[in-house]
Amino acid sequence: MTSTRPALDALVVGAGPAGIGTALALASIPDLTFGVLERGQIGQTFLDWPEAQTFLTPSFTGNGFGATDLNAVHPETSPAFSLGVDYPTGREYAKYLRSVCAHFRVPVMDDAEVTHVSTTDGGFALQTTRGDVETRALVWAGGEFADPRRPRLSGNSLTDHSMDPASWPPRTGHLVVIGGYESGIDITCHHVERGTHVTVVDGSTPWDAGTGSDPSFRLAPRSRRRLEHARASSRLTLVASHATAVKRSGDSWVVSLDNGAKVTSDSPPISATGFGPGLGPVVALFETRPDGWPALDNDDQSTITPGLFLSGPAIRHGGLKFCFVYKFRQRFAHIARVIGERADKDTSALEAYRAAGMLTDDLSCCGVECAC
Repeated sequence: MTSTRPALDALVVGAGPAGIGTALALASIPDLTFGVLERGQIGQTFLDWPEAQTFLTPSFTGNGFGATDLNAVHPETSPAFSLGVDYPTGREYAKYLRSVCAHFRVPVMDDAEVTHVSTTDGGFALQTTRGDVETRALVWAGGEFADPRRPRLSGNSLTDHSMDPASWPPRTGHLVVIGGYESGIDITCHHVERGTHVTVVDGSTPWDAGTGSDPSFRLAPRSRRRLEHARASSRLTLVASHATAVKRSGDSWVVSLDNGAKVTSDSPPISATGFGPGLGPVVALFETRPDGWPALDNDDQSTITPGLFLSGPAIRHGGLKFCFVYKFRQRFAHIARVIGERADKDTSALEAYRAAGMLTDDLSCCGVECAC
């Protein structure tokens, strides 16, 4: 592919928190040319969220005291301040991202879906629905929401995924939810609060995980509190078994379990089994770890494609998960610094991120547990 445009120093794909956050860090580097491509509108993933879905992590304004809002993507901003809410909805958070882009003049091209990515001698060539572009460094921040994972069982097509709009309207009778981690407990509590009787099936019993302080491996405090209320309602049953099959039986759906039991749902069961890394057209440019996530070096760069970086909740290093905004934002400035130094630019301004607690380049510190 040829292009008449000069190659950018860096290009970010995705205008969610990971993409915009990385772009803001790149903007701190003088004379660095960069841009952002977004398949829809800024914050499209959050615009696609069901109306009733909200953040699990709270927003709180404490920037003036050195405490950056957990859901902020820039150290001088706060969703709690700009939105006036603590647990934003998807549309509210998309509004925050739009305001950040406008304030810092982030160059975002909307409605520019990337359809193909190839490597070149000098970097990468991208084909998009709005034309072709070349870049020396590429940051993939496509997010996970467009890559839902359905359970590996017979009849999984008979289930609604928790991201599907059909999963959120009120259900009558009895409902089965497959998967008991955050998304499963979130939608379970949503329906229990509206009067539905729900059975959650998950042989891993994540609702019982009580060791360690990292919410990536246990339910967030808000989820645990909602779960307590749901249990107290007598409309919730938690089953420590894995689903093995789903079949339609008349007006009902029957879920078979690995302990030989069966559970009947009066409407399509909901699969709350998470999301994949959402790599789209760059999937072949990453190696895969044994656990199925993209293999990265210490700079969040593909181990087989130099110059291709990953930003967002799919980042994994050893046993560390960066699946919350306050986690994966720790890497925005690090990725930007690597790109800036390779382009022979001054990256000293990025140290402001470290002062705000938004720059982690020593991954060993991420495993420290709370004392109490």
